[in-house]
Amino acid sequence: MITDADVERWLREDVGHHDVTNDVSGETTGRLVAKEAGVAAGLAAAEAVFGYLGVDVTERVDDGDRVAAGDVVLRTSGAARETLRAERVAVNVAGHASGVATKTRRAVDTAREFSDDVAIVATRKTTPGLRGVEKRAVVAGGGDTHRLDLSHMVMVKDNHVAEMGLEDAVAHFRERASFATKIEVEAETREEAVRAVDAGADVVLLDNMDPETTASVAAAVRDAAVAGGREVVVEASGGITVGDVPAYADAGVDVVSMGSLTHSARSLDYSFRTGD
Repeated sequence: MITDADVERWLREDVGHHDVTNDVSGETTGRLVAKEAGVAAGLAAAEAVFGYLGVDVTERVDDGDRVAAGDVVLRTSGAARETLRAERVAVNVAGHASGVATKTRRAVDTAREFSDDVAIVATRKTTPGLRGVEKRAVVAGGGDTHRLDLSHMVMVKDNHVAEMGLEDAVAHFRERASFATKIEVEAETREEAVRAVDAGADVVLLDNMDPETTASVAAAVRDAAVAGGREVVVEASGGITVGDVPAYADAGVDVVSMGSLTHSARSLDYSFRTGD
């Protein structure tokens, strides 16, 4: 949810204390135009920026819609000064979110060529203050959000294992977590992955393994899960790019997580134009 406080902070950063540039009288209309093809996202946030300044959004496409170069994705009507003040913030937020959605859709489409079931998911490697915008953009692109925050799932990482030991860490968090909270264990070797299954992990993350190793370890995890009469989700993670997706989607994992969906997505190029 985009709050007034979010919008006010964004606008304060851009408008500053003495805005002469946009001291323009009268009413105007505006349109946000895609300069390249991609997937639209962040338009609810852009609408919130215009709305905060009393500018009406009269039309916009839905997040997740594919757009082509030249398409109008949003139209506005209102005071010229407030329209111009909202313009840059709205364009920046929508462009960034649409870039995330576009990259996510590309990764999902690539994965579907090899698997109908593997999920492409984002991580917590988001821009502070923009996690909600970026995570919604991932969903608009057909991806999954993974954990929205630390409360959504327990992840036992290498630092926990170093401090407590793998089995003790899983037991420690299992005792403290809700019955509805899953526990994921990060594993860097086949041995750790199988131990994680035996310790009771719900999800095993295969970290920084090449696709061939990932396929082999994923099979071992599934064998261990069957032997224990359990179902375990297998996730691949660690520096995976869109170009790597086919190999990991074909490696027998359930989830491919990609921090690059949010931290390295290029903004989609938008232009805001006033008047008819």
